[in-house]
Amino acid sequence: MKKYIWLLSCILLLGCSGFSSVSETSLSRYQLPDLEDIVIYQVNPRVFTEERPFRAISFYLDSIKQLGANVIWFMPIHETGKEKSVNSPYCVRDYRSVNAEFGTIEEFRELVRECHRKEVGVIIDWVPNHTAWDHPWIENKSWYTQNDQGEIIWPEGTDWRDVADLNYDNMEMRLAMIEAMKYWITDIGIDGFRCDAVDYVPADFLRQANDTLLGIPDTRLLLLAEGKRPDHFEAGFQLNYGWDFHHRMRQVFLKEIPASCLFEAHREEYADIPAGKHKLRFSTNHDETAGQSPVQEWNGERGSMAAFVISAFMPGCPMIYSSQEVGYPDKINFFYPTPIDWSMNQPLREEYKQLMAIYHTHEPLRRGELHTYPDDHILLFERRGQGRSYLIAVNVRDEQQSVPVPAAFAGSSFQNLCTVEEGQMPEQLLLDPYQYVILEIR
Repeated sequence: MKKYIWLLSCILLLGCSGFSSVSETSLSRYQLPDLEDIVIYQVNPRVFTEERPFRAISFYLDSIKQLGANVIWFMPIHETGKEKSVNSPYCVRDYRSVNAEFGTIEEFRELVRECHRKEVGVIIDWVPNHTAWDHPWIENKSWYTQNDQGEIIWPEGTDWRDVADLNYDNMEMRLAMIEAMKYWITDIGIDGFRCDAVDYVPADFLRQANDTLLGIPDTRLLLLAEGKRPDHFEAGFQLNYGWDFHHRMRQVFLKEIPASCLFEAHREEYADIPAGKHKLRFSTNHDETAGQSPVQEWNGERGSMAAFVISAFMPGCPMIYSSQEVGYPDKINFFYPTPIDWSMNQPLREEYKQLMAIYHTHEPLRRGELHTYPDDHILLFERRGQGRSYLIAVNVRDEQQSVPVPAAFAGSSFQNLCTVEEGQMPEQLLLDPYQYVILEIR
């Protein structure tokens, strides 16, 4: 009974349209935004309800849109293995199925349609490096990596004992993998993939798979690589992970290295990226939140928002992980259900909504040139374009800090886009602990 009360509260609280009939049979298509305009919302189905979360997620779509997201990334939705299992969604038993815990394939197909009706794209997690031990492919022993004794092994160099490592020297396995990926595009209507652990997967296969997928007629796909190898972009991915930037941000906040080190991390990450490609920027994700919530990781709610502003307004593709918008206070083990009360902490949700509305309303904040002003304690940078200039300042310390205003802005007027306050630029910006400001220079 509790889960049904929760679903009803979602409808009343969030004003969503609910789950439509599954009578439609035709595929829906959605024209993805340009890469520079994409905001990703990562869905962990296990934070919605313990049973059939596909339906619960449909009630939440309007709220996801209000957060500025125009692409949803679903963590693995496939049937999970039972043999040697730890209940990880990344232990896939069948690439063409859905986990009965989440709902049915028809419910997911309709959820994709509903996303498209609301002008939200859909990508799903794909796990190409390994399968469950009870995956039907296991009967083809040559499709898997083996040790000297001819035994199938788990991925070398990891402790992922619940999964069997795939052998990419086997051409049949490669083709079967690509056909399974095509199924989700041509039969279900998704808009791309977030490919898991692709630093373990040969680059030539990634190119082979992506060339095939990108060649499917009348489709525009988003391909996100979980990894940081430069050859991901050569293989056809538009995005890969900004892990180095994230790790440097943690050092800035928690080890108090200079804030300006983030500019160096950004330059290093973008040094080898082809034009038109980008890094995924995030302050948390399912791996991070499995250890600690962003509120815990970034020294409280205000620290978590300061980290999010940096991840969203520095160049890159911003992402929000389901739960951070309500400031969920504890870690989330994504191996098991952890249903969240989405009505909690509404002021924080409103803050996320306001920030992402600013992000979408002012194009230079997404596409403008980056100009940096190094400081030890305040990350101060400018996004400039279309004859407009925006100055963003984020205090990365848990105490009040000040920073000189760059000489180029002396005497300028501004509007604080978060408070709508207007004024003349002072000589110094004084910021409270973890405070941020987004100033449109006039």
